Amino acid sequence: AAGAEITISFTPHLMPMSRGILATCYLRLKAGATIEQITAAYQQAYGNEFFVRLLGAGQYPATKYVRGTNHCDLAWHVDARTNRVVVVSAIDNLMKGAAGQALQNMNILFGLPETEGLRFPALYP
Repeated sequence: AAGAEITISFTPHLMPMSRGILATCYLRLKAGATIEQITAAYQQAYGNEFFVRLLGAGQYPATKYVRGTNHCDLAWHVDARTNRVVVVSAIDNLMKGAAGQALQNMNILFGLPETEGLRFPALYP
């Protein structure tokens, strides 16, 4: 989709907790790209995805809001100083990062609703 090689730098923020990953990704912007264009691109790519929640300006993902879900929360802002877009994401690594993602993929493979078995997951641990 990008039409060229893309380089992404990211930092997973690991903390002493039983579930959840917060990651910060840094992408170099194309000259002249605006926050409105970045937002439109995210809306086009993920706006209709049930398990992706796009957060508004000034909001940031937190692991407590994805705990026990198959959601990925995303937020971004442009750092004009470095000409980069900074993307922050949060997932529950025991759901979206593991079994939940596997179940979602199986649902798609077998033509089932993507959300089947994923709306009310257990919260252990």
